[in-house]
Amino acid sequence: MKWNKFRLTTTTEAVDFVSGLLAEQGIDGIEIEDNIQLSEEDKKKMYIDILPNLPEDDGHAYITFYMDDNMDKDKVIEELKQGLEELKEFVNVGSMILEESVTEDKDWINNWKQYFKPFDIDDILIKPTWEQADDGKYSMVIDIDPGTSFGTGRHETTQLCIRQLRKYVKESSTLLDVGCGSGILSIIGKKLGAAKVTGIDIDENAVNASIENALVNHIEADFYAGDIISDKEIQDKTGYECYDIVVANILADIIIPLSAVIAPHMKTGGLFITSGIIDNKEKDVVNAIEQADRLQVKEITRQGDWVSVTAVKI
Repeated sequence: MKWNKFRLTTTTEAVDFVSGLLAEQGIDGIEIEDNIQLSEEDKKKMYIDILPNLPEDDGHAYITFYMDDNMDKDKVIEELKQGLEELKEFVNVGSMILEESVTEDKDWINNWKQYFKPFDIDDILIKPTWEQADDGKYSMVIDIDPGTSFGTGRHETTQLCIRQLRKYVKESSTLLDVGCGSGILSIIGKKLGAAKVTGIDIDENAVNASIENALVNHIEADFYAGDIISDKEIQDKTGYECYDIVVANILADIIIPLSAVIAPHMKTGGLFITSGIIDNKEKDVVNAIEQADRLQVKEITRQGDWVSVTAVKI
């Protein structure tokens, strides 16, 4: 399906007003580009550890919106321009330059797939479900379609966890994957020999992706949607004193509160493998684990700017 794409040059102070004008015309989904830094509160809501370095905010903003062929394009644009002229009386709306182009659904739905190619981690081959690859020299082949979830395996944090799983998973192991994403760590854990695998994620889409990827890879695992940190129902469903290994490839700001509640789900001597930790957050995570009841840091591994902390339940 083709869409008419519009990009309006305006100012950061006018963004909310322009958004309101567009909403009045039935356009609710917009993209905003600016150089305003996220607040600490925003970062916590979005589970963001690091951000790209933005240039200094110069007050400029760009609003992109779309219309399909069923909308009266000329009418919407004319009313938008009239609204902008009225806004000029009390707010700086900027240059109001409006650029128009045409795009298609596939531009944002499928284009990312061209960048996900087969790759290996040691002797494990990870490949997208839609591609063929020569797998003869690998001990394990994982087919992954991440969908909208995190976890193709390319990221350093995932690789750190995979190597720790390879080191510690045994045939009798019970594994809990917290923040399972695409399910890649659950799948690898099972293929390494884990007897039972459970994955949880706060995102229902991630749980669905994990279920589908488990089926594609012919492994059995249980996946649940919920927040193990605060949701008693998901805590009970996950189970207590029953996991040899818990792996959590998420972010430092989530691992810290998770460390305070995860031990009751682990067996004594069980391992808590964490990653998703940018190097400047390493001390915070280590401190949280050391302060947690019955957890003790066992090992720290690093790759690039990322850190994995493995703890043991004592």
